Amino acid sequence: MQPSEMVMNPKQVFLSLLIFGVAGLLLFMYLQMWIEEQHTGRVEKKSEQKSTAGWGSVNYLQPVPRIMTREKIQEHNTDQNPKYHMSEDPKKTKESLLNSERPTRVLTETSHSQIESLALGKTTGSPTFKLIEKHQGTKTLFKKFREMNWPLDIHPLNKSLVKDNKWRRTDETQEKRRSFLQEFCKKYGGVSHPQSHLFHMVSRIYVEDKHKILYCEVPKAGCSNWKRILMVLNGLAPSAYNISHDAVHYGKHLKKLDSFDLKGIYTRLNTYTKAVFVRDPMERLVSAFRDKFEHPNSYYHPVFGKAIIKKYRPNACEEALNNGSGVTFKEFVHYLLDSHRPVGMDIHWEKVSKLCYPCLINYDFVGKFETLEEDANYFLQMIGAPKELKFPNFKDRHSSDERTNAQVVRQYLKDLTRTERQLIYDFYYLDYLMFNYTTPFL
Repeated sequence: MQPSEMVMNPKQVFLSLLIFGVAGLLLFMYLQMWIEEQHTGRVEKKSEQKSTAGWGSVNYLQPVPRIMTREKIQEHNTDQNPKYHMSEDPKKTKESLLNSERPTRVLTETSHSQIESLALGKTTGSPTFKLIEKHQGTKTLFKKFREMNWPLDIHPLNKSLVKDNKWRRTDETQEKRRSFLQEFCKKYGGVSHPQSHLFHMVSRIYVEDKHKILYCEVPKAGCSNWKRILMVLNGLAPSAYNISHDAVHYGKHLKKLDSFDLKGIYTRLNTYTKAVFVRDPMERLVSAFRDKFEHPNSYYHPVFGKAIIKKYRPNACEEALNNGSGVTFKEFVHYLLDSHRPVGMDIHWEKVSKLCYPCLINYDFVGKFETLEEDANYFLQMIGAPKELKFPNFKDRHSSDERTNAQVVRQYLKDLTRTERQLIYDFYYLDYLMFNYTTPFL
């Protein structure tokens, strides 16, 4: 080959330099972001270590900056007449049943369930797009989140589509619940820089874009039928009554809020109607135990059952250790209250305060399992759902079993000591306070 043939023309030289320049720029941007993330992770870790110092090994409710302690709340309530615990017509609800033998006790001790330290790490698109978005758009959005006043402001409910006067009492109850939760969070809530945990905070929230709904899933509080409703509203099924359990939970037909980018999350949190449905914590716990451990289950028995029996049952037989079946409620409670659990927490018995973050995300609608059908149908009318769509009232699984209610809960609590019952209450204390549930029979 002649030397003249080896010389690159100017266009080739320019393209080569351009490619190397772009590659170098992308590499520089990547290294810059990696260094920033490492620094942020170290700062957050130090902050977390500071905030949890001195709280001992059993730490059911992790402390955060500006959260009032149990003792301070006691002092506050001694000095002032608390305006908490507003009655919600006990004749119509079951919320007071667990307290029929014991007077109501509220706001005597508390702490705040905490956001776990998880770094942001979800973006959509190609690797190049991810890098550019991180370098340019994310910083701008983070700045917006830093400037936001958390929790997000509560919005008045749009009741223009509610024409029937029969919902008047339901509406009054709803306003009481919303204002109660908001006032509680103003007095006892508070957290700094929530943007660093945003994707985790919204990971349990389902999105229905057509009617602009955000629904936070609380297992054992009607969530299966709520997912059926969301599927119908999305046009994925004609009726909520012919959708199977597996299609609801394993079909992946519904979108979650953490699947969107920061802008999508921010926009929906501020413009969509946000709903959460809760349940008496003790009743929800017993319901979860009955569902997962008193019936054959190919996941909970080998994963949770075996670990629970191995740690909490002295002289367990070989069969129980091998299949994990036959966990007792007392053993399950020992696992729940153990700060060194042999297997992690599960959403079916996790606190609502750690599933839905109601003091950081101001929910527009607070429904309760105790009045589920009434609350749900009022909500559907309010958001303009088709008139023929009604909330299903059937039991999703084990339909022949008696529903878990206050009387059933008492039967399970009989097997526990008074101290164990008190510790369960303490474990769920924040949920009891936030949603105005009365003290259970202890």
